Amino acid sequence: MDDHGIRFFYFDLTHAIIVHDWIIEHSGGLAGIKDIGQLESPLEHIQNDWYYPEMEDKLAHLVFSINKNHAFNDGNKRSSLALGAYFLELNGFDYVVKRFVIEMENIAVWVADNVIDKDLQHQIISSILYEDDYSESLKLAIFEAIQTAELKSVLHC
Repeated sequence: MDDHGIRFFYFDLTHAIIVHDWIIEHSGGLAGIKDIGQLESPLEHIQNDWYYPEMEDKLAHLVFSINKNHAFNDGNKRSSLALGAYFLELNGFDYVVKRFVIEMENIAVWVADNVIDKDLQHQIISSILYEDDYSESLKLAIFEAIQTAELKSVLHC
């Protein structure tokens, strides 16, 4: 429980593995866990209200860590979105789950490709949770991140 009296609900490691296995079974990919510690860690960390006091802090860390740290052999991006959506639903944010999944689909790819960093992903998630649309400054930040990545790609070819 945090200083505001808000209680969050969490899921365990077993649930995360079951969700991942279902994703692989139904959408394809290489089954199995590469590094269980890379899955246990964010599931434990998000329960620390000192570091992750708000829903957007917990969700951003969960999604980023599962996406980037490759706990699974395959399906890390898909699992990060599915587990993020479940975390939202578990905590009463079910009204925004569909928007989260739709809008985060491309974001998850850009996070995996180092186009969007953790801070920008956090801003995007906050916007999805609490705003009807991205602010102009956030749209510009996303555009600039994509443009920078494309420029680097051209220069390295």
